[in-house]
Amino acid sequence: MEWKSVWKDEYLVGICAFANAQGGKFFIGIDDNGKIIGVENSKKLLESLPSKIRDAMGIVVDINLVPIYICVSNTKTV
Repeated sequence: MEWKSVWKDEYLVGICAFANAQGGKFFIGIDDNGKIIGVENSKKLLESLPSKIRDAMGIVVDINLVPIYICVSNTKTV
C-alpha cells in the first residue's frame, strides 16, 4: 500500500512494481502520516491516469474515486 499526497508521473514506477508483484493499492490524497488531505481536480486525474498507466506499461488498472467525509463536532473528528 502506498500513500501519496499528490499525483506525480514518477509514481508510475511504483504502480509497475505492484503490477509485477501480487498487486497493491495506491492512495492519492493521503500524506505520509496517513492524514487525508484530498485531491484537487480528482475528476481530471481519474480521466487521465488510466491512459498514462496503459501508455507507460501496457496494462489496464482499476481506478476508483473514494469520497471520504469528515465531520467535526465538539472538537472531535467522527
